Amino acid sequence: MELFYDILKQLIRVPSVVGAEHPFFMFVKRELEEIGVEVEYFDGVLVGKGKKPESGYISAHSDRHGLICTGANEFQYAAFIAKNRADLTGNSNSEQMLKNFTKRFVDEKVQAYEPWSGTYLGLGRIKEASLCQRRNNIIFTVEGFDYLMPGTPIAFMDKLEFKDKLISAQLDNVLSVALIIYLYHKGYEGTSFFTASEEAGKSWRFLLEWFRRFDISTDELLVLDTSPYETLEDMSNIDVVLRNRDVNAVFKSPLKQKIKKIAIENGIKYHYKDAYLKNKMARDINLQNKSIGTTELGRLIAATKGTLQGTTLQIPTIEYHTVNETASIKSVESVITILKKLYINGSGV
Repeated sequence: MELFYDILKQLIRVPSVVGAEHPFFMFVKRELEEIGVEVEYFDGVLVGKGKKPESGYISAHSDRHGLICTGANEFQYAAFIAKNRADLTGNSNSEQMLKNFTKRFVDEKVQAYEPWSGTYLGLGRIKEASLCQRRNNIIFTVEGFDYLMPGTPIAFMDKLEFKDKLISAQLDNVLSVALIIYLYHKGYEGTSFFTASEEAGKSWRFLLEWFRRFDISTDELLVLDTSPYETLEDMSNIDVVLRNRDVNAVFKSPLKQKIKKIAIENGIKYHYKDAYLKNKMARDINLQNKSIGTTELGRLIAATKGTLQGTTLQIPTIEYHTVNETASIKSVESVITILKKLYINGSGV
């Protein structure tokens, strides 16, 4: 696993704020080309192609949460500013959780960077974060950034931490990007997608455009991501998270059964997140209006009326959408086992 964590450590240090992912894409491009993977760059999606591109289709979004300078000494949450908004309506689980996180941002170190080159522009510290009802966004006071121009992205300073068989960082969704690069190192020869602006609800459109561009369809698109839980206890008996559906669509893919079979054969603990959320809502009257979640894949399936299909494979985490997002090493190893069995030393897809 040393190679995997070397990849992850490097990726975490490269900023990739929603809407300003280009420097991160260039880093991933170099990493893939160094090991002989062909890379194509389209609007909103970086595509890796192994020697057998039809042998698999794996996707992971590349953007992470951060800030954008929107005026003189004014900073807003990048995913929620008007130019980035797509399908954000205020009722998704992630949006509701984010608006409760304002206190967690205080005293966090952040770095400004040039959105095209990735050039480091300076270091600051968040002094205050509050929800503005008029703009429906989180507004930040940042110490040390009074010289920045509007449009400058600001990323959280981050590094990978190991403790008690857990890893912590802003894992969503750099963890999945690292998994895909690692899989290529281990012999994966299929296609991969690294999408932009998932946190602003846009990434599925970039992915859809690629499939339509080349008139390609599949029912075995695998989307990797993290999945939020409230406490370590909540995820203590889960290694990987599967789904039957999200709020937008039912997932009908042969991959779903293949992953379940691999999990059972290898003693990997799993559950279905949609069923888990429905059970929670049934037990707690205060949760009855909550959503079972929105995913990139569900939007894609709905938009194509099922001509594109697939499933999700997620790593359970706590401290979602913070620099302290935490996952178990066992979960990471379980996903690697499943990916290897699916695409390298197993029966394939």
